[in-house]
Amino acid sequence: MRTVLANTAAILAVSSCFASGTAFAALSSEELAKLAQNPIGNLISVPFQNNTNTNVGPEEKNQNILNIQPVIPVSIDENWNIITRTILPIISEPPLSPYDNRTNGVGDVQFSAFLSPAQPGAWIWGVGSIVQAPTNTHELGNDNWGVGPTAVLLHLEKGSPWVYGALVNNVWSVSADQRGGSYNNGLIQPFVNYNFEAGFYLVSAPIITANWHAEDSDDVWTVPVGGGIGKIFHLGRIPVNTQVSAYHNVETPEYGADWQYRVQVQFMFPK
Repeated sequence: MRTVLANTAAILAVSSCFASGTAFAALSSEELAKLAQNPIGNLISVPFQNNTNTNVGPEEKNQNILNIQPVIPVSIDENWNIITRTILPIISEPPLSPYDNRTNGVGDVQFSAFLSPAQPGAWIWGVGSIVQAPTNTHELGNDNWGVGPTAVLLHLEKGSPWVYGALVNNVWSVSADQRGGSYNNGLIQPFVNYNFEAGFYLVSAPIITANWHAEDSDDVWTVPVGGGIGKIFHLGRIPVNTQVSAYHNVETPEYGADWQYRVQVQFMFPK
């Protein structure tokens, strides 16, 4: 199962806006877009990311995964934050044969916690751990718990239209006693954003995954290439980050998807 990931902090000037209580009112649409592009930002956000994967399985049907990804920062002191991120996948799995039916349900929840400086410079980093919980229904996941490291590094500089970096993690199953057996899954998500005035931006954030337990070396990697466009809107006083993109899998396992079409809506709230 592929989850992704993805999304927010700011430069010192942005951080001072939160401290002064002016919150989002003092930020331009371009600054809000940059804020939404950092996965470990010091704000509360709730992204809804829908991924439609085409031609999945022997029947070559579409798979749909809606990832609900609340990001909640916790302040330790004036120097450090812990950024928590939960990914809850809602899955619609295509049939594996002409005699099967489509399966709909919940996948395995992933919870990440990043330790990150509260007053970052142009380079922002976070390190921590990720836990996978067997919350799946209708066998849409693995029944073993998993754990591993996670990290993110990005460049976000005041006055520059560019925001770029990468998020990585690897999850190992704690045991192989339950249904699904052991697993060892890696994820790399590089991201590049170019921001325009009025909150428009171009984005490329492919989700590269590796199944290190794959029996065939050709089935290890899923490598997408592509990108899309995004725009900041306002729902009343609440900034909303919207994004559409498309990715072609240049490397994919047997029965893996050809394309992934992504639509994301992210609600942003000050702490």
